[in-house]
Amino acid sequence: MSMTAFVLITAVKVTVVILAVLTGCAYATWLERKFVARLQHRIGPNMAGPFGLLQPIADAVKLAFKEDFVPDKVEYLTYALAPLVAFIPALLSFAVVPFGNNVTIAGYEIDMVISDLNIGILFIFAVTSLGVYGIVLAGWSSGSKYSLLGGIRASAQMVSYEIAYGLSIIGVLIIAQTLSLKELVEQQASFFDWYVFRQPVGFVIFVICAFAETNRNPFDLPEAESELVGGYNTEYSSLRFAMFFIGEYANMIAIATVVTTIFLGGWQGPILPPVVWFCIKVFLFMSFYVWVRGTLPRFRYDQLMNFGWKVLFPLALLNMLVTALIYRI
Repeated sequence: MSMTAFVLITAVKVTVVILAVLTGCAYATWLERKFVARLQHRIGPNMAGPFGLLQPIADAVKLAFKEDFVPDKVEYLTYALAPLVAFIPALLSFAVVPFGNNVTIAGYEIDMVISDLNIGILFIFAVTSLGVYGIVLAGWSSGSKYSLLGGIRASAQMVSYEIAYGLSIIGVLIIAQTLSLKELVEQQASFFDWYVFRQPVGFVIFVICAFAETNRNPFDLPEAESELVGGYNTEYSSLRFAMFFIGEYANMIAIATVVTTIFLGGWQGPILPPVVWFCIKVFLFMSFYVWVRGTLPRFRYDQLMNFGWKVLFPLALLNMLVTALIYRI
């Protein structure tokens, strides 16, 4: 493949992935509002287009035209950059996620991944952990006690759950002997080879920590509307607020793609095209995200910390030890 063709194909893949992620973020809000409404015996958005499908577009237009109000006591440069710091790492993680097996178009064999790094898992953990800096910077620079408390909570929560989050996949790595996401999917060719069956404890720990990492119920202490009036994004409005919102949902979709790739066989599946199977699994995990939000109450902060350090961390270590004993000794 010539350099020109490589650059053009990579540019097309990047554009398609970004558009797909942004569209997914928009309609994840629609899914959440409709799903939670049904759980609470309400209708949800139904006026903007059929079944309310144009509601995300209406929300985007509303946010774009709202006044960008900046409080007097902010540290402006940090205040302005914080939404970008929260938003960009969420997009970067999609660079190494394989969405399907190779396809041939116009004589060129094209990978269904932007960059097939041999340390893809390490890359994802590195970039997703950067998002908390945007939240902390937003909390500090806003000049509000509510925002500051939200930022402090987010940083403490990240530190507490990041360790168990990383240890939860060590069992998979011990078995797979690779950090490449594409190789992980190829090792899950049949249904019972999925790592959710070979590492059920690691899967449960990973999912719980993923909820904490993305600040979703029952771990949404950094926002906690009933306590902190929205937490770190209290003083944000217009497109800056939208950027935090998009970053949160992009992180959720990123986690769903990672869970699908590591534990649920990635694009593997019968009859349907690989990309369709991948999207179905991501959709089901996103639906699980919403179902948890609509059914579980928020933890108290001391419960959140105790659960992270006294339950998940020891359990992740034990799972890693048992896996090493079974598979490598």
